[in-house]
Amino acid sequence: MTDSILNNNQENVNGSVSIIPLGGLGEFGMNMMVYETEDDLIVIDTGFMLPKSDMPGVDLIFPDIRYLVERQEKIRGIFLTHGHEDHIGALAYVLRQLDVPVYGTQLTLAIASGRLREYGVFGKAQLNTIVAGDTVELGDFTAEFIHVTHSIPDSVAIALRTPIGVIVHTGDFKFDMTPIDGKLTDIQTLARLGAEGVLMLISDSTNAERPGQMPSERSIYSAIDSIFQNTEQKLFLSTFSSSLHRVQQFIDLANKHRRLIAVAGRSLINNVRTASELGYLKVNPDYFIDARDASMFRPHEVMILSTGSQGEPRSALTLLAFDNHPFLNVEQGDTVVISARIIPGNERAIRHVVNHLLKRGAKIYHEGNSNVHVSGHGASEDLKLMINLLRPKFFTPMHGEYQNLVRHAELAESVGIPIENINVAEDGELIYLTADSCEVLGREGRSGRVLVDGKAELELEDIVLRDRIQLSEDGIVVPIIVLHSDTGDGNQQEGIVTDETASQGEHSTASEQSPTTANDAKTGLNTGEIEIISRGFVYMDKSEELMEAAKEITRNVIANLSDEQKHETETVQDEVRGALRRFFSKQMQRTPLIFPVVMRV
Repeated sequence: MTDSILNNNQENVNGSVSIIPLGGLGEFGMNMMVYETEDDLIVIDTGFMLPKSDMPGVDLIFPDIRYLVERQEKIRGIFLTHGHEDHIGALAYVLRQLDVPVYGTQLTLAIASGRLREYGVFGKAQLNTIVAGDTVELGDFTAEFIHVTHSIPDSVAIALRTPIGVIVHTGDFKFDMTPIDGKLTDIQTLARLGAEGVLMLISDSTNAERPGQMPSERSIYSAIDSIFQNTEQKLFLSTFSSSLHRVQQFIDLANKHRRLIAVAGRSLINNVRTASELGYLKVNPDYFIDARDASMFRPHEVMILSTGSQGEPRSALTLLAFDNHPFLNVEQGDTVVISARIIPGNERAIRHVVNHLLKRGAKIYHEGNSNVHVSGHGASEDLKLMINLLRPKFFTPMHGEYQNLVRHAELAESVGIPIENINVAEDGELIYLTADSCEVLGREGRSGRVLVDGKAELELEDIVLRDRIQLSEDGIVVPIIVLHSDTGDGNQQEGIVTDETASQGEHSTASEQSPTTANDAKTGLNTGEIEIISRGFVYMDKSEELMEAAKEITRNVIANLSDEQKHETETVQDEVRGALRRFFSKQMQRTPLIFPVVMRV
C-alpha cells in the first residue's frame, strides 16, 4: 500500500487488511506472509530457501525483514503452520531482530527450538503452544487453528477473523483419507467456515499443475516393502529430515523385516529424537543402534536412515556417495532409496550424487523409477476441493513458482470464483483487501533476500555473490603496479625515474630499459614494475603475449594520468580496471574480475 493511499483514504484503511508476501510467492521455499491493519500486524511462517547451483558459497536464503523491523511496534505475533524448514527455518534470524511472541503446535515449536538454541535466541523466545481447534486473539486478528494433513504431523491451516471478514491461510496441505497418524484434514471446520462466509482464501499452489488427487502417504508402503524384501545387503533410505510420516513407515518396515535402524545426519537424528520423545513417532528403542556401530552387524541386518535427499554438499548421503563418510560406506550390492521430491534447482546436485552411488555399485530407487515418494501437497482436485469447501469471495494462490500460481488461479476460476476476484501476486507486492474489493499494488522495496554464508549472522551482500559468480566463470586478474614517490633528494619525483633508481629494478638491464625510458619517465615506473597475475582466466605460461599487451595498456593508462590523479589510489585502480576489462573482453570475449593493487615506494 502506498503512503498516498494511507493518507488520502483513511476511512478505507480502517476497513482494510494489507497482505504482503515477504517470501514464497514466485519461488519454492522462504514462505513468509504479513497481515496488517491500521493498528496491528501478524506474520504467518518464517521459512528459508536453499540456494541454487549458481549461488556459490551461499548456504541459506532468508527473507529480507526490513519491512517488519520498521513496524515492529505493530507486530503482535508470529504464527507457524508446521515444522518444515521452508516455513520455520528463518525463525532464529527473525527473532534476533524482533522480540515478538511465537505460536505453533507442540511438534512445530519443538523442531524450531533446535535452531533457536543453535543461534542463541532460545532463551529470549516467547514460544506459545497451541493445538488444532484453539483460537488466539492478537489485536485486530483472531486466529483459529485447523488441522490439515501434510507430510509432517501437527500441521495446521489458519483462519484469521479480521474487522472486514475471515481470511483463510491454508499452509501446506492435502486431503489424505488414510493418513499415517489417523488424523484427517478437518473438513468439518472448513465447511463450517465456508457456510459462515470466507472473504478471502490464500492457498498452497505447490502441486497445482498435477492433475487428479494426490495419493495417500500410505500408497508408497507396498513399493518400499518390496525393496526391503529384495535387498540382501545394506539398505539406505534418504528423505527430508522433517518428513516424519515417511520416517514412521521406514521404521515400521524395518521392524517388520527385522533390520536394526541407524540414523545418519544431525537434523534427522534431532528430529527423530524429538518426535519420539513427544509421541509423534512410534518407535521401539531396541531396534535403534548408533550409526558408528553399523559395521559391526551383517549387511542384511541394518537399515540406515540418511539425510541428503537434495544432494546437499555436507549431507550424509553425499558423503556416502563420495566415500567420505567417517564411519559408513556404500558397497557393491547395497540399495539406496531417495524418497523425496526434487526441489527445483537441485536436479544437478542430485544427479551428481546418484551417479557416484551407482559407481559404488549401489542399486538406486527414486521417484523417477519407482513409487517411493508421494507429495504432501494437494494436487489439482485437492485444491479445488479446498476452494469449494470455503467458497471465498476473493482468492490468491501462494507457495510456488509463478507458473504454479497461475495454474492455481485457473483452477479457482474453473470452480466458479469470478476472474476479477482472483489475484496473482509475487513477493513484495501488496494485496489490498477490503470487504468489497481486492487489488494488487506495487512492491516499493518491501521484499528482498538475505544471502547467508555459514551462520545466520554472516550475511552476504549481492556484490559478493556477483564477484563469486564472476570468479567461477571467468577467473581473476591482479595487476600489481608500483609507483615511486618523491624521496626528498630532489633527484626522484613521482613521474621521474633516474638512471640510479632504474638500475635497482629486479629485471633492470640497459637493453631492457632503453625501449621504455621515455614512457617510464612519464609514468614513474621502472621496467618490470608492472606484474600481472591470473588465476582461473588464462594459463600464464601460454599467454605471455596477452599479458605483455595488458602490461603495456596499464603503462599507457598511468601515463595519461595527472600527477594529482596518481596520488589517488582509487583513481588509478578504476582507470586500470576499466581499460583491462575492455581489452580482455575484446581479445577473449571474457571479463575476469580485475583487482588492481597499487604499491608506492
